[in-house]
Amino acid sequence: MLKRFNVRVYGLMVNEYGEVLVADEQFKSGIRATKFPGGGLELGEGTREGLQREFMEETGIDVVIEDHFYTTDYFQPSFYDDHSQLISIYYVVSSSQWRNIPIAAKPFDFEVPLGQEAESFRWVTLPQLLEEPMLNLPVDKLVVKLFCEQRMSIQ
Repeated sequence: MLKRFNVRVYGLMVNEYGEVLVADEQFKSGIRATKFPGGGLELGEGTREGLQREFMEETGIDVVIEDHFYTTDYFQPSFYDDHSQLISIYYVVSSSQWRNIPIAAKPFDFEVPLGQEAESFRWVTLPQLLEEPMLNLPVDKLVVKLFCEQRMSIQ
């Protein structure tokens, strides 16, 4: 039975080489996911402010919110919580500090203390992004398809 909304904000960042930033994350539950950087909106903050906070917390860099890309426009139950409906909002972001993001050599390149979470970041090309097991997160799968279609039509 649904009891609440779960609002998430994510950033689509492309570097000067045309690579897209992805985050490999292991949650306290032990579940692993490759996703876009971002996370949960906190009570009292706007979506753009929340995404900027999430980027600072996760990557240590400031981002500029360039444009809204996609908001979930259909019913999606939360992947991690049986009692909430997921609303995901994606923005295209940029940063002059993108080189300062600590980048991992391979997916899930981290040690996880028992019962804790861990996260690492990678740059992937558009073809790699399309092949990423991305994301066992259903909305991210749709966003990958839409984002790659848009970027490839621009090139």
